[in-house]
Amino acid sequence: MSIILLGLNYKSAPVEIREKVAISKTNIQKSAAELRQLQGVNGIAILSTCNRTEYYVDASHNQDAVEALLAFIADYSGCSTALLQEHLYQMRGREAVDHLFTVAAGLDSMILGESQIQGQVQDAYNYALEYNLSNNVINTLLMSALTLGKRVRTETYIDRQAVSISSAAVELAKQELGTLEGKTVLIVGAGDTSELAARHLVSNGISGVIVANRTFDRAQRLADEFGGKAIRLDHFGAYLDSADIIISCTASPHYIIEKKDIAPLVERRTKPLFFMDIAVPRDIDPAVAELDNVFLHDIDDMQNVVAQNLEGRQKEAVKARRIVEEEIENFFFWLDSLLVVPTIIQLRKQAEEIKKHEVEKALRRIEHITPREKKIVEQLAHSIVSQWLHKPMYNLRYLAGSHADRIECYMQAVQDLFGLEEADQSEKLGESVTEVKTKEVYGQYEKEN
Repeated sequence: MSIILLGLNYKSAPVEIREKVAISKTNIQKSAAELRQLQGVNGIAILSTCNRTEYYVDASHNQDAVEALLAFIADYSGCSTALLQEHLYQMRGREAVDHLFTVAAGLDSMILGESQIQGQVQDAYNYALEYNLSNNVINTLLMSALTLGKRVRTETYIDRQAVSISSAAVELAKQELGTLEGKTVLIVGAGDTSELAARHLVSNGISGVIVANRTFDRAQRLADEFGGKAIRLDHFGAYLDSADIIISCTASPHYIIEKKDIAPLVERRTKPLFFMDIAVPRDIDPAVAELDNVFLHDIDDMQNVVAQNLEGRQKEAVKARRIVEEEIENFFFWLDSLLVVPTIIQLRKQAEEIKKHEVEKALRRIEHITPREKKIVEQLAHSIVSQWLHKPMYNLRYLAGSHADRIECYMQAVQDLFGLEEADQSEKLGESVTEVKTKEVYGQYEKEN
């Protein structure tokens, strides 16, 4: 058994390669039968986003699994294996688990600490289950990654600070205006940056959206998306009085909002007016900030917020890394403990056979035994065997998990002491053992005791 990762990401491959290798839910479903038949693969899960595509595999034969998976990716993507090998990375064992957990924590994202990856790991887990691609090892690996991601976002502040211009704009608006609930934003210029800032504002409670743009059709499309109103760029002045927040990002070479033009408006307003100038060159005359009850922030203000918050996220990343290390140890404790399952099953089987034989012998020696008395004898025997087995079974699992280098020694000692046959190594981590027998052995005895 070996956990293998084969993948590429924004660091290792350009977008033109990433987009060919990316695999959607629909195509995972179409390829499920082929993926299940890959040589040397016991279970598989695929994490595919715009920035990465990674295959996590529980392999019985490492080289066979890698070669089969590489051939699948080449066939699916239309890229040659030679080209793929220039960009793919391969990791095994602890390194592969460390990588997945680092990804789930948001420590390997383009934006440090971004939380979207948590949902993408959840999708990978769901698809693997839905299309019957995974086994118990892969399922537990992904569940552990999800648990880790939740811990990182609960126990640290790594994703709670703005690290993009648009999110920084929202943070500044909240600082100046308090709540954004019920406020209206006027977007001057309907480019990508303005659109992203508008999305952030709407998700934080903005209820009214007015879009002014030189190309009216573009303004209309953006306004429709937010249930707002589209106006022509040269009419935006008439709507300033309706807005609480103005986002301006046009390609104008000169100021389009000047102090002299909005001073009369500010004098008759009772509510504050918040300007966000994210254009270069600037759209808003800096003198606007001299007016009472007006707040003006330009691109440099927002970049300063981003820089400060990135520094804060980097400090939180240290805490997140400690959580990653803890969860790696927890996962390998579980994984190593599975190796002793066949030995424990044999030990239980032997005890059950002895119990059955001795109970039958005792019952034959009791004359006129009633059903109630028979049940009492059987329950007594069962309780003795259960309690006697509980401690050695628990200790064997614990020792295997905490002293992985001595697993074979522990199993051999138990087999020699109790005269057990050598455990079938081919069944060690088979699905029938890990999913059914682990529950049967550990769950049953812990419940009874």
